[in-house]
Amino acid sequence: MKTIIFIGTNKSGSSREAIRAAEKLGYFTVLFTNNEKQIQQRKAYPDVHKMIFIDTSNIEVMSKEIDKLFNIGLDIKTIVSFVDPFVHIASILCDEFCYNLTSSTAIEIMEDKEKTRDFLKNQPYSPNFVLKKPNESLSNNMEFPLIVKSPKSTGSKDVLLATNKSQLDKHLEFLQSKNPNETVMIEEYIEGPQYLVEALVYKRQAQIIGIIKQEITKGKRFIITGYGVLVEPPKDIQTGLEEVLNSIVKAFNIETGTLHLELRLTKNGWKLIEINPRISGGAMNNMLKAALGISLVEETLKLFLGEQPNVKPRYKKFVFTKYVIVEKKGILERVIGKNRATNSTGVVEVFVKPRKGTLLTPPLSMGHRYAYVIAEGATLAEAKNNAITAAKEIKFLLKTL
Repeated sequence: MKTIIFIGTNKSGSSREAIRAAEKLGYFTVLFTNNEKQIQQRKAYPDVHKMIFIDTSNIEVMSKEIDKLFNIGLDIKTIVSFVDPFVHIASILCDEFCYNLTSSTAIEIMEDKEKTRDFLKNQPYSPNFVLKKPNESLSNNMEFPLIVKSPKSTGSKDVLLATNKSQLDKHLEFLQSKNPNETVMIEEYIEGPQYLVEALVYKRQAQIIGIIKQEITKGKRFIITGYGVLVEPPKDIQTGLEEVLNSIVKAFNIETGTLHLELRLTKNGWKLIEINPRISGGAMNNMLKAALGISLVEETLKLFLGEQPNVKPRYKKFVFTKYVIVEKKGILERVIGKNRATNSTGVVEVFVKPRKGTLLTPPLSMGHRYAYVIAEGATLAEAKNNAITAAKEIKFLLKTL
């Protein structure tokens, strides 16, 4: 049987959509997971044909398991992951067992913010930064405000704003206490609107699939709670982003692959916030499908399988996605308003993540976004209004601690 092995998945979002896409394409799907809850909830994953509980950080153990799969007659065509931090691990395994069209070296650098910053430090879109190694004193000549982050952080975890030296020292102490042997990055704070670029590279030709303007909620962390798909981006934005993307693809020598960029538009041009060697998680795949008719996870699988992806928009619709967060901590007793949100004007999809009994908190990472609404409209402003109006219907009734 033609088989695709997936390293890790979330219960919903792009990583799960990729497994469904593989099944739709006629492949036998194997999931390597280190999540005991997924094993216990096996019936909730009908699109996973074989689920294997395994240490997904241990390449040697997974290699032995892949040998067993070959021995029972599975024809493994590719090994992939759509989840941090397994994209590089999946690529290494693909190097060993399949014909890998992607670059494991480029993926490894892109997964590590320290290596990425260092690799691109001479590019005009790279912000100013310094690295504080463990047990080294900080030599900082940059002006406040500053961003302090762990190079291994994902989903806005451990990304902190320092407006003065006292805050900087506090954040450094916090991050170094969590990971004493890791470098801490200090970057200039970039002012300007933030955009996300979903892109695909086929035969060294980079193509922007979607440009999404992001809206950020600033609390204890920078949490993205709004996404507007620019199906008709201004020409200067499109051209500027294409220039940055092409520069990055050339620098990393990418022949085949997918990636997304987060950038801010400043008075001095585009500045790169981060790169990830995969599609964004969460609602991104369904967002692009609603706006453009493209399943980017399906086209990504085709790309990795050696086929030519078809990323030409089937149509163009104005789409906005609004995420729902909570303002106080508590145990979820009940969710109300989902049906009203679903039946609201322009709504394409409503998703609510937590179940009764789950502890909900104000967001410290992207994982603390508990629902989303995707809506369309005649204009992007109308789509945004439709999404926000529907999202307001969703209420989390909490038992306070």
